[in-house]
Amino acid sequence: MKTTLWIFKGLALLAVGFNLYHVDWSAPLTADNTVAWIGVMASASAFVLVWILRVSKKIEEQSKF
Repeated sequence: MKTTLWIFKGLALLAVGFNLYHVDWSAPLTADNTVAWIGVMASASAFVLVWILRVSKKIEEQSKF
């Protein structure tokens, strides 16, 4: 499970980087960048969710003893 969570965290960070690469930084808030910003937010949300799952698994392991 640990390895899977690290893989998902890595994929989420790669997706954030990929979508940030596609943002036109000369005009970052234009309509052309909407899909890229949605991708950044979705990938960041996935990273946070996987991180929360990892923390909850750690708490579960500690509470078993």
